Amino acid sequence: MTTQEKTNWQKENCPVDVEQLGRATWTLLHTAAAYYPDRPAPSQMESMRAFMTSIMEHYPCFGEEFKMYLEQEPVRVGNRKKLSAWLCRQHNKVNEKLGKPTFDCSLVFDRWLQGINKACEQ
Repeated sequence: MTTQEKTNWQKENCPVDVEQLGRATWTLLHTAAAYYPDRPAPSQMESMRAFMTSIMEHYPCFGEEFKMYLEQEPVRVGNRKKLSAWLCRQHNKVNEKLGKPTFDCSLVFDRWLQGINKACEQ
């Protein structure tokens, strides 16, 4: 088995590493927030609050810290803009802790909904 074949096999058959898990989780969360309604029904607000809280409480790497973040600033589910801004702030807290660059939260919809400069339109 070549090195490339081994790498490909591992990607398909081994558990994800911390970096892969982080990217996949943040992608899911930011995408869910970006497509959240501008005027959510009460049931949508409750389900999104439960979704975000559940993931953050059970996340294997930062579960305890996420609980603290939620106590400091509960999930904002009033509308798409509030939820996306809240999530961006939470993500930036994690990035700061990890020594990674933070994201300009004014660009969340460019990144997760429209694409930067609409470059992702098909």
